[in-house]
Amino acid sequence: MVRIALGCSASAALHKGADLSSKLTQSGHEVRVVLTARAAELISPQLFEALTSQPAHVAEFGAARKGAMDHIQLSQWAEMWLLAPAGADLIAKLAHGMADDLLTTAILATPLSVPRLLAPAMNPHMLGHPATKRNLDLLEGDGWRILGSGDGHMACGVHGAGRLLEPAEILARVAAELQR
Repeated sequence: MVRIALGCSASAALHKGADLSSKLTQSGHEVRVVLTARAAELISPQLFEALTSQPAHVAEFGAARKGAMDHIQLSQWAEMWLLAPAGADLIAKLAHGMADDLLTTAILATPLSVPRLLAPAMNPHMLGHPATKRNLDLLEGDGWRILGSGDGHMACGVHGAGRLLEPAEILARVAAELQR
């Protein structure tokens, strides 16, 4: 089993991210969750801490930080990065090397040999936008494994591609990646 850094961006699919953190932990992985600041406004980091028995991280600076160089500590700790849910904003930041929060800074500080998986979750129009497609292509070219998304009814009321894959499917993809 491996140490998995689970990055979660703001999304109506955050409940699946919490379920995924629990399922990964139950499968024997050590999981530390890194939430974007906007994600932490939607769901409490303490929920992830309860589900994983590990610290959940949000801020790189200020009272919520865990240590002086959290991004380096996380980058050295992680044996795999899994982003689920990954919204359009996070995807764009990573595709263009922007590091303006703990999650993006830690990912950029992680050695390229560490496997990176990304499960998008967003409105179908956002997912189908040429900019998002370009950003996903850039990330794939940089070595990210793009897990894709499901099709169905979205929280915004529309139907289409962009649903976060079910936690069981993501867990299977993680297992397959570990077999590579």
